[in-house]
Amino acid sequence: MCGIVGLLVKKPALRDQLGALMVPMLTGMTERGPDSAGLAVYTTPVADDQRKISLYSGEHAVDWSALLGRVSHEFREQHEIAVHGNQAVLTTAADADKVVSWLKRAAPSVAVLSVGQSIDLYKDVGAPADIARRYEFGSLRGTHLVGHTRMATESAVTPAHAHPFTAGRDFCLVHNGSLSNPHLVRKRLEPLGITFETDNDTEAACRFFEWRLREGDDLEKAVERGFSELDGFFTFLMGTDKELLIVRDAFACKPAVVAETDDYVAIASEFRSLAHLPDIGHASLFEPKPEEIYSWRI
Repeated sequence: MCGIVGLLVKKPALRDQLGALMVPMLTGMTERGPDSAGLAVYTTPVADDQRKISLYSGEHAVDWSALLGRVSHEFREQHEIAVHGNQAVLTTAADADKVVSWLKRAAPSVAVLSVGQSIDLYKDVGAPADIARRYEFGSLRGTHLVGHTRMATESAVTPAHAHPFTAGRDFCLVHNGSLSNPHLVRKRLEPLGITFETDNDTEAACRFFEWRLREGDDLEKAVERGFSELDGFFTFLMGTDKELLIVRDAFACKPAVVAETDDYVAIASEFRSLAHLPDIGHASLFEPKPEEIYSWRI
C-alpha cells in the first residue's frame, strides 16, 4: 500500500503556492506510506542549451561547492548549483550525459536522481512530514508535481527504492500497487541497453516506458502498450515537462480520486488529501476508470 499525489495548477497566479498546496496532500498519505517519500516538481525550464541534474548525497557529507569546482574544471561550460541539505540541483550547459557519466566515476557517493530542463526531484527515507520539512516543500514553485509516500512490500527501504522513478529527460513515475512480472520486463529490456539501478518492481514499469518513448511512442501510446506488457495491479501517475497522466489497471483495485476546477487538477489515493484545497466543494470529482488514460497539459 502506497499513497500517490499529483497537482497541476492551471492558473499562473497559483504557481507560487504549488508547494504549500501540496504539502497537506503528501502528509495526508502518511498512513499509506510511512517509510519514505518523494516528489518531482516541474519548474520554469532552463535555457535550451542547459540541463538540470538533481543530486542526492544521503548520509555522505558532500562539499557541494567543491563538487561544483570539480565539475567546472572538467567541463568548461557554465555551471551553477542550488543546495538543499543533502540534495542539490546542478544546472549545466555541458552535455548532460557526459556530466552524469563523470559524476558516477568521480563522485560515486552522489546519486543522480533526475535530468531535464524542468524537473527537480527529491526523495528520502522517513516520515513524509519530516521529508517535507527537510527539503522545504512548502516553498516550492512550479506548474505541476508528482508525489509519493511508500510502504515497502517487495524491496528495501532506501532512497533509491523510494518514488518517483525517472527515466530519460523530464519524465517521472509513481506507483501504487505491485507488478508480477518485473523480472521478465527487465530480462527483455537489458539486452536493449536499458539499465536498472534497483530491484523495485516500479522501476521495471518506468524503464519499460523509457524504452517505448525512446522508440518513438508518445506517452499515451507507451501506456497503451503497457496494458499488455505489465502484469499486476497498478495506479500509475506520471509527469513530463508538459503533462500529468494517470492510469489504473483493468481491475482498478488501487484507489485514486481526481478533483478538477478551473484553477487546478489534483490527484490523490484518497479524498482526505484533497479536502483542504481551495474551492474543493465545487470541484468535479471522479475516480479514474479501469484502463482509461487521463491526462492534462500545462
